[in-house]
Amino acid sequence: MQEIELKFLVPEPRLKGLMRQAKIKSSQVTQLAAHYYDTPDQQLAQAGIGLRIRQEGNAWVQTIKASGDGIAARLEHNLTLDNEQVQAMLDNNELLPDLTIYKDTPIAPALADFKLKKLAKQLTRLYVTDVERTTRLLIKDTGDEVVNSIEMAYDYGEIIHGTDDTQRDVIQEIEFELISGELDFLFSTAKTWCQRYKLCLSTVTKAERGGRLIKGQSHTPATAADLSELNIDKKIGMPAFLRAVVHNCLLQILPNSSAIVAGSKDNEHLLQLSIGIERLHTVLQAFDSFSDEINPDWSAILQQTATLLTEYRKLAYLSTHIEPRLQKDGAPIVDWTADIDALKITPIAAISTNHFQIMLLELIAFTMSDPSLEPQTDKLAINKLEKILVKYHEKLLKAEQYLEDRYDESDSELENESIIKALHNLHDHLKDLRYISELVAPLYGKKKTKRWLKRTVKAQKTLGQQLNMSDYQQYYQSKASSDFAALYAAGWLNAVLIPMEKATEKRLDKFYACSVFW
Repeated sequence: MQEIELKFLVPEPRLKGLMRQAKIKSSQVTQLAAHYYDTPDQQLAQAGIGLRIRQEGNAWVQTIKASGDGIAARLEHNLTLDNEQVQAMLDNNELLPDLTIYKDTPIAPALADFKLKKLAKQLTRLYVTDVERTTRLLIKDTGDEVVNSIEMAYDYGEIIHGTDDTQRDVIQEIEFELISGELDFLFSTAKTWCQRYKLCLSTVTKAERGGRLIKGQSHTPATAADLSELNIDKKIGMPAFLRAVVHNCLLQILPNSSAIVAGSKDNEHLLQLSIGIERLHTVLQAFDSFSDEINPDWSAILQQTATLLTEYRKLAYLSTHIEPRLQKDGAPIVDWTADIDALKITPIAAISTNHFQIMLLELIAFTMSDPSLEPQTDKLAINKLEKILVKYHEKLLKAEQYLEDRYDESDSELENESIIKALHNLHDHLKDLRYISELVAPLYGKKKTKRWLKRTVKAQKTLGQQLNMSDYQQYYQSKASSDFAALYAAGWLNAVLIPMEKATEKRLDKFYACSVFW
């Protein structure tokens, strides 16, 4: 079967209020003790599969989970085991899952890449969980035959390393699982609780957290865009196309935002989240006519969040990457701690806001909604793409002409600033065109798009690197007014920019010389 659920982290200040609503007379409290299995090198985890045997009250249940149809969906197979047999295996330290039960079940395709007999011999218990689960049933009777029903489950406990019980990780999360009824009821209920208790979405499963514990990782590595996960073809309609590309953007945004709300300060999580937000903003702007269900507030929230993240990300990168590089070359130390601390909004604060979290819920709901219900469902996406590509390409060419006009002017400091602004404007348009081109490429074919995409990506990346370095140089130049040591770095970065500018010019020339694919 397929389980559809939404998981959230609970902020400590809101916990007492949430528990007053979770622990009512009809609620149930169950102690859950789970044993999680995988190969020593975590082959199942790499395939997105979680396998466990869990004691649920007086019963023992073997469960396997794999990716489902949608961001909030997971394939799940449960089998209640014989208690006496389980106890005998526990007494002999031989408790292991039985993989033969998955033959001819809906979960079988998820295991297709494994030889089950070989896999069974490699399985070992990697970690266990000890959780107190408080469940409450949320029901809305609409008067129809189908009753809307959700199980709310609050979990509190620990993940414990399988061979070293001193290594532990705290579990404190709440889940909403659709038992019956409409998806809209799940999302509207989750939005209500999210607003009331400042909940933050998390895509990290207990199996993933256990895997991290084994590897000694605090957070899952940052997730970049994965266009191989975009399943579209020439026959796709406009509403379905938009859902597919929004879904692809969310696959980048959600894991990185989950890591940040869980406490990650890794600049790579912040970078990939920012890129994901930029891609999604471009998608909603470019393809807004493809669906009647687009909320115009989404773009505004994305743009505001991206702006809040940018300055923090650049200052953090200065501190963690540029400074060590400079000091390695003998530069005097420049401390950016006070500058970072002075920022009013941190990344975790920016993405923990109700506006951002509710938007994510609405976007997930949008991707899981039925595109066939929209009036444009029979209109092919590919018939509209050329007009969009031409529009964004023309914007780029205008930005290039504007830049050329700035270069033709005098070399005053004011006009140098106008050139930098023009370069940023050009980069923004190039980035938009890159993201659109990457997402529509499957509809045109690899042969037609490969050369264009290669040159577009290289030009955008090279120009982006130059502009980032220019921004870093400006940060040090401004810092020099209060910290003389920053002058060395400003001069060093200015020298680095010279070859970068030449490399950018070369990449852009190649891009402009490339024929379009549409």
